[in-house]
Amino acid sequence: MARFQFDSSTVEPQATMGVIPAGQYTAHITDSDIVDLSSGNGQGLKLTFEVIDGQFKGRKVWEHLNVVHNNEQAQGIAQSQLSAICRATGVTKLEDTASLHFKPIKITVAIKPASGQYKEGNTIKGYDSANGSAPAQHTAPATATPSAPAANAAKSSAPAWAKKAA
Repeated sequence: MARFQFDSSTVEPQATMGVIPAGQYTAHITDSDIVDLSSGNGQGLKLTFEVIDGQFKGRKVWEHLNVVHNNEQAQGIAQSQLSAICRATGVTKLEDTASLHFKPIKITVAIKPASGQYKEGNTIKGYDSANGSAPAQHTAPATATPSAPAANAAKSSAPAWAKKAA
């Protein structure tokens, strides 16, 4: 316990931020981490995007990609999203997720409606280059599956970038 004096009646409380409107924003990745999925079915890549211009500058949007997953379809969708992020940031060979950090990227943000215990939130539906080069747009197809070599490689071991440093 720490002793500290504070009178909350003298300071306005922070306003609830809520979601940002659906649309396209210029952002960059400020944080990334590979985590084991709570289901035990693989590993996820957690990404924090921060809007870097406009009315919503400084606001954050989070994405979680199941880059290594027992379900080949889920893994294929996540890896195609990661490919779009890499292409949009100019990273061809990803060996460390930190190489994605602080590179401008256009993100297409949508609003995910409230469901059960979860409040409404933002989700990212697409990624494009921020400098106007060839688009790296991704919209997750309902039936995407990785190629047989990709699926077999994922089963044998996680790629180097997906292994969390000990």
